[in-house]
Amino acid sequence: MTVVAVLLLAGVVFFVFGQPTVTDVDNRFGEVNETTTVIESDLTVRNPNPVGASLGGLTVDYAIDLNGIRMANGTKAGVSMASGRSTIPMTTTLANERIPPWWVSHVRNGERTELAVNADVHSSLLGASFGAPQVTRTIETDIISAFNSTEDRPVGASPTGGPLLVIRETSAEWGDVDAAATHIDMQFVVHNPNSHPIPVSELGYRATMNGVEMGTGATEDRGVIPPGETRTIEATTTLNNENIDEWWVSHLRNDQVTELRIDFSARVELPSGTVEIPLDPLTYTRTIETDIFDNKADDGSADGEDGTETSTPTPTATPGEDDDAGLLDGDGGTGTPTPTPTPNDDGSLLDGTEGTETATEAPTPTPPPTDDGGLLSVGAHADAVPVAPVR
Repeated sequence: MTVVAVLLLAGVVFFVFGQPTVTDVDNRFGEVNETTTVIESDLTVRNPNPVGASLGGLTVDYAIDLNGIRMANGTKAGVSMASGRSTIPMTTTLANERIPPWWVSHVRNGERTELAVNADVHSSLLGASFGAPQVTRTIETDIISAFNSTEDRPVGASPTGGPLLVIRETSAEWGDVDAAATHIDMQFVVHNPNSHPIPVSELGYRATMNGVEMGTGATEDRGVIPPGETRTIEATTTLNNENIDEWWVSHLRNDQVTELRIDFSARVELPSGTVEIPLDPLTYTRTIETDIFDNKADDGSADGEDGTETSTPTPTATPGEDDDAGLLDGDGGTGTPTPTPTPNDDGSLLDGTEGTETATEAPTPTPPPTDDGGLLSVGAHADAVPVAPVR
């Protein structure tokens, strides 16, 4: 009889007076170290009933996905809810080893990430979940377009006066990307303004992100740029994805801002000997900025473009088991049930151009030298830059 009375009372409170809902979800990054990133979240709950509720305990399940990859999840049990509007704090932990897989998905997806935040409040006594809006947000970046240029840039000094070479055009695009490395395919249109040939024996690079070493390398092939002629040199810069999680830490500690820098040098053979020339006019720098949770500025904008966010309470399915139980955990619970993640179509942070954030009722899918002295291509390696035939 006692159990029946409790159930009847619960029914009166929540089905006669009204069912609580989660009306808003707010996220921010907390402490970050070499292995983990803390995500602090506040769930705003509206209880329309004149009394508060625990009713044998409320459980909050929470999950954050980037391009369908589960980044953080957690469960908080024994939550009490006051009458009216109240805030439920949540702390979830992201394992930094998840950052490289997300980076791969971001590049493969054309520098585009779909963020999805799912929350669910469940009463074990009532056997019901209180509707929470799924918050989605599109995050877009543009990292390498600034390398594209048609400006003449003289480099080095010829023994007879004037520049040694003139770089007339540069361009870049993403190459292959996998768990180990990210390749950037580059082209240099090079002019030799001198009356004598310029033999190039090596082209080298060094890439850093916030000072974190991302890759160094150089070619080993030899070739010649004829006098008064223009040739195209193709090179690949390789970023070591094993260092992406180290970069991530620096990115968050620097308020989600990264300085990408790629320095180039060339080794040429002159009558006086071999000379290594820093190609300072080719130095590539890019400021990468993100605002993943759209909370860096009061106006909701980190890069001058306004973001919008709307929330509409919707019923949320009962969460299932997390495929990554044990990797990421929240506070206040022993298990890690989470809403089902939305897969990314391709299976799979930065002056980011932030998109809009909206609540939706359904998950968002998310050759050695040739006779003419040309330079020959070599394969792409993490410690070498391939140079294609000069043509």
